[in-house]
Amino acid sequence: MRSLICVAQFGAAHGVRGEIALRSFTEQPEDFSRYGSLSSKDGTRTFEITNLRAAKDHFIVRVAGIDDRDAAQALRNVELYVARDKLPPPSDDEFYHADLIGLAAATSDGTALGTVSAIYNFGAGDMIEIRPAAGDALLVPFTSAVVPAIDFGARRITVDPPLLDDSKDTDD
Repeated sequence: MRSLICVAQFGAAHGVRGEIALRSFTEQPEDFSRYGSLSSKDGTRTFEITNLRAAKDHFIVRVAGIDDRDAAQALRNVELYVARDKLPPPSDDEFYHADLIGLAAATSDGTALGTVSAIYNFGAGDMIEIRPAAGDALLVPFTSAVVPAIDFGARRITVDPPLLDDSKDTDD
């Protein structure tokens, strides 16, 4: 099975002639359009962008075969993927978020924390979700201070989570 990378996501229908908003996840926002046809996550549907124009923080696109508002609205929230081998290789200090999913996470002293299950960005920077074998997930900031090492060969990341200081009483 080919590895897929999510590069964009459809938003709401725009107008009545089948245009739809699209949010890009590529470093250069317009790059999503350079990889040819895009597919759904399961690979059962492909989408050809026939026209695009920039909007404030997204694009307005036309998709082959989508000619009315209802058809465009049916695509809302569909994530768009390309095969990993179509993307440029990351530089030495870069990587695709998808490469982190599934890596083991351990502290610098070797204590196993779990497996990287997701990367989120809630607006203040990336967060890594780590799922332990049992219990609740751990969210840690994805910074070089908290995640000082990533070893793709060993399929693991080193995590030094920030310590919480419970000694301070905030009920003063």
